[in-house]
Amino acid sequence: MRTLAKTRSEFYYFQSIMTRWMDNDVYGHVNNVVYYSWFDTVVNQFLIVNQALDIQAGPVIGLVVETQCSYFSSVSFPEAITVGLAVTHIGNSSVRYELAIFKNDQDYATAQGHFVHVYVDRNTRRPTPLPEPLRNILQTILG
Repeated sequence: MRTLAKTRSEFYYFQSIMTRWMDNDVYGHVNNVVYYSWFDTVVNQFLIVNQALDIQAGPVIGLVVETQCSYFSSVSFPEAITVGLAVTHIGNSSVRYELAIFKNDQDYATAQGHFVHVYVDRNTRRPTPLPEPLRNILQTILG
Protein backbone atom coordinates (compact mmCIF):
# COMPACT_ATOMS: atom_id res chain seq x y z
CA MET A 1 0.00 0.00 0.00
CA ARG A 2 1.41 3.35 -1.05
CA THR A 3 1.81 6.05 1.59
CA LEU A 4 0.35 9.42 0.61
CA ALA A 5 2.09 12.68 1.44
CA LYS A 6 0.46 14.60 4.27
CA THR A 7 -0.42 18.29 4.11
CA ARG A 8 0.45 21.14 6.46
CA SER A 9 -3.13 21.17 7.76
CA GLU A 10 -2.47 17.83 9.48
CA PHE A 11 0.11 19.37 11.84
CA TYR A 12 -0.19 21.76 14.77
CA TYR A 13 3.32 23.04 15.45
CA PHE A 14 5.93 24.18 12.92
CA GLN A 15 9.65 24.91 13.07
CA SER A 16 11.68 26.41 10.22
CA ILE A 17 15.14 25.01 9.50
CA MET A 18 17.70 26.09 6.91
CA THR A 19 19.56 23.27 5.22
CA ARG A 20 23.35 23.32 5.53
CA TRP A 21 26.05 22.53 2.98
CA MET A 22 27.14 19.54 5.07
CA ASP A 23 23.61 18.04 4.92
CA ASN A 24 24.10 17.13 1.24
CA ASP A 25 25.61 13.77 0.42
CA VAL A 26 27.70 12.85 -2.65
CA TYR A 27 24.48 12.49 -4.68
CA GLY A 28 23.62 16.17 -4.19
CA HIS A 29 20.67 15.78 -1.85
CA VAL A 30 20.17 15.76 1.91
CA ASN A 31 21.17 12.39 3.35
CA ASN A 32 18.40 10.36 5.00
CA VAL A 33 19.96 10.47 8.46
CA VAL A 34 19.57 14.26 8.49
CA TYR A 35 15.77 13.90 8.31
CA TYR A 36 15.83 11.94 11.58
CA SER A 37 17.99 14.67 13.10
CA TRP A 38 15.39 17.26 12.07
CA PHE A 39 12.62 15.15 13.65
CA ASP A 40 14.55 14.86 16.92
CA THR A 41 15.44 18.57 16.94
CA VAL A 42 11.86 19.75 16.43
CA VAL A 43 10.32 17.46 19.07
CA ASN A 44 12.89 18.39 21.69
CA GLN A 45 12.78 22.09 20.78
CA PHE A 46 8.99 22.03 21.23
CA LEU A 47 9.30 20.38 24.64
CA ILE A 48 12.09 22.64 25.88
CA VAL A 49 10.55 25.92 24.67
CA ASN A 50 7.26 24.96 26.33
CA GLN A 51 9.09 24.08 29.56
CA ALA A 52 7.71 20.53 29.46
CA LEU A 53 11.11 18.85 29.66
CA ASP A 54 14.26 19.74 31.59
CA ILE A 55 16.95 17.92 29.61
CA GLN A 56 19.69 18.72 32.15
CA ALA A 57 18.12 17.91 35.53
CA GLY A 58 14.50 16.77 35.11
CA PRO A 59 13.42 13.54 36.82
CA VAL A 60 12.30 11.96 33.51
CA ILE A 61 13.88 11.67 30.08
CA GLY A 62 12.45 10.56 26.76
CA LEU A 63 14.09 7.64 24.96
CA VAL A 64 13.38 7.08 21.28
CA VAL A 65 12.25 3.46 20.85
CA GLU A 66 10.87 3.55 17.30
CA THR A 67 11.39 5.67 14.18
CA GLN A 68 10.17 5.61 10.59
CA CYS A 69 10.41 7.92 7.60
CA SER A 70 8.94 7.86 4.06
CA TYR A 71 10.48 10.01 1.33
CA PHE A 72 8.55 11.55 -1.56
CA SER A 73 11.02 14.02 -3.07
CA SER A 74 14.52 15.18 -2.29
CA VAL A 75 15.75 18.23 -0.41
CA SER A 76 19.07 19.89 -1.23
CA PHE A 77 21.19 22.72 0.11
CA PRO A 78 20.32 25.62 0.03
CA GLU A 79 16.62 25.07 0.65
CA ALA A 80 14.51 26.24 3.55
CA ILE A 81 12.35 23.59 5.14
CA THR A 82 9.58 23.61 7.69
CA VAL A 83 8.99 20.65 9.96
CA GLY A 84 5.40 20.01 11.04
CA LEU A 85 4.71 18.24 14.34
CA ALA A 86 1.64 16.55 15.79
CA VAL A 87 1.04 13.99 18.52
CA THR A 88 -1.13 11.02 17.54
CA HIS A 89 -1.02 8.96 20.73
CA ILE A 90 -0.38 9.68 24.40
CA GLY A 91 0.01 6.61 26.58
CA ASN A 92 0.87 6.19 30.24
CA SER A 93 4.62 6.56 29.64
CA SER A 94 4.87 6.92 25.85
CA VAL A 95 4.12 9.41 23.09
CA ARG A 96 3.91 8.94 19.32
CA TYR A 97 4.93 12.01 17.34
CA GLU A 98 4.09 12.45 13.64
CA LEU A 99 6.37 14.74 11.66
CA ALA A 100 6.63 16.01 8.11
CA ILE A 101 9.22 17.95 6.14
CA PHE A 102 7.90 20.67 3.84
CA LYS A 103 10.18 22.36 1.28
CA ASN A 104 9.95 26.11 1.02
CA ASP A 105 6.22 26.97 0.98
CA GLN A 106 4.93 23.67 -0.42
CA ASP A 107 1.74 22.25 1.08
CA TYR A 108 2.58 18.54 0.62
CA ALA A 109 5.30 16.77 2.58
CA THR A 110 8.56 15.93 0.88
CA ALA A 111 9.13 13.38 3.66
CA GLN A 112 7.15 12.28 6.70
CA GLY A 113 7.43 9.87 9.55
CA HIS A 114 7.09 9.26 13.23
CA PHE A 115 8.96 8.47 16.33
CA VAL A 116 7.96 7.16 19.71
CA HIS A 117 9.36 8.41 23.01
CA VAL A 118 9.11 6.26 26.12
CA TYR A 119 9.61 8.39 29.19
CA VAL A 120 11.76 6.85 31.87
CA ASP A 121 13.12 7.75 35.28
CA ARG A 122 16.45 9.53 34.73
CA ASN A 123 18.27 7.32 37.26
CA THR A 124 16.67 3.89 36.97
CA ARG A 125 15.81 4.06 33.24
CA ARG A 126 12.49 2.38 34.04
CA PRO A 127 9.28 3.62 32.34
CA THR A 128 7.45 6.24 34.36
CA PRO A 129 4.09 7.98 33.92
CA LEU A 130 4.23 11.21 31.93
CA PRO A 131 4.50 14.23 34.25
CA GLU A 132 1.32 16.33 34.17
CA PRO A 133 2.99 19.45 32.62
CA LEU A 134 4.37 17.27 29.81
CA ARG A 135 1.02 15.56 29.23
CA ASN A 136 -0.73 18.95 29.16
CA ILE A 137 1.59 20.46 26.53
CA LEU A 138 1.41 17.32 24.37
CA GLN A 139 -2.38 17.56 24.33
CA THR A 140 -2.12 20.99 22.65
CA ILE A 141 -0.80 19.30 19.48
CA LEU A 142 -2.80 16.07 19.70
CA GLY A 143 -4.48 15.24 16.42
